[in-house]
Amino acid sequence: MIPIGLLITFDRFVHNQFLKQLDAFVHDSKQILDAWNLYSDTHTDLDGWPEDPHAYGLRQSQRDSDTARAFEPLHAGARRLLTTAGIQLSVLPLSAVQSRWVYQVSILTSALDRLDNLHEQWLRTRDTLPLNSGPGTPDYDDALAEYHADAWSSLDDWATHGLALSEIAAAARTAPSPLAPAPAVAATPGKRAAAGR
Repeated sequence: MIPIGLLITFDRFVHNQFLKQLDAFVHDSKQILDAWNLYSDTHTDLDGWPEDPHAYGLRQSQRDSDTARAFEPLHAGARRLLTTAGIQLSVLPLSAVQSRWVYQVSILTSALDRLDNLHEQWLRTRDTLPLNSGPGTPDYDDALAEYHADAWSSLDDWATHGLALSEIAAAARTAPSPLAPAPAVAATPGKRAAAGR
């Protein structure tokens, strides 16, 4: 069996950088969501309806765009993190695997597939906008806000389940390698080890 360390599909330093980006995204997205929940709780009535629907919609759009911006540094490495986690799960001893990890990796994979598809749709939409459309124009900003709104639930999946990838990586670092040399057997007292001939 190949040792877990050799199954990492890219440089360990790069892998660790992606894990740091993942941790930063989870941290930042939690702050964004906490701020949103506080706003929502104080700007809705007892039935959950916004007191000012227009202002509420603008604040929700800000939440979506802030979460998308927080994910951007991670997006390029997200697929590689998933691939590596899948390999690590396949070789980790069962005693080191949390039962929820396979489910969480599946959720993250589906969410990333949706995000990639939405990104492709956004690029196509952006390319069809009038030539004078750009950041700050209504056509561009409305299309971008719609893209961020569509992406938010998938980004929230990454915020909710992303740390499972860090947990899997930590388990892989501490798991014994299947090719590690067996510990030396101590010689029986009173007997000398046979000399090589």
